[in-house]
Amino acid sequence: MERLILVGMMGAGKTTIGRELAKRCGMRFVDCDHEIEARTGVKIPTIFEIEGEEGFRRRETQVIDELTRIDGLVIATGGGAVMRAENRAMLAERGVVIYLNVPPQVLWERTRRDRNRPLLQVSNPRERIFSLHQQRDPLYREIADIVVDGGRGNPGGTIRQIQKALETCRKA
Repeated sequence: MERLILVGMMGAGKTTIGRELAKRCGMRFVDCDHEIEARTGVKIPTIFEIEGEEGFRRRETQVIDELTRIDGLVIATGGGAVMRAENRAMLAERGVVIYLNVPPQVLWERTRRDRNRPLLQVSNPRERIFSLHQQRDPLYREIADIVVDGGRGNPGGTIRQIQKALETCRKA
């Protein structure tokens, strides 16, 4: 396995699951959002404030392009990475894509107090999560090799589901 790529909404657990999955698979973990912050020296909300969402998305595409060329990585993408067709193509072609599908209500519970999520700085963030999920879910599914339903269980259970699905993929 050259690359495992985690996709899903903000709050789905991509970073938490990704770190542990990488450890268990003997791979290195990289979070696209953290990589962007490291390269720019500022937090993502600041990038959104200065460059807007479009500026952030350009940076995200560049990071995805670079990371998906490196072997031995577990990559956690940003929740909106799938919005660009070019990102979806790179992700689908360059790794095993794992969609962490978490119900919008659970996402809301996990993110409602987080002020570092620029897309939730609106008058009705709960409605925004439901709307984003409805918009993005088909895109996640379009590129996913594996869909793992999560949200209420512990990370270990989700990782076991992923490992079992990966074993099935290898045998196919």
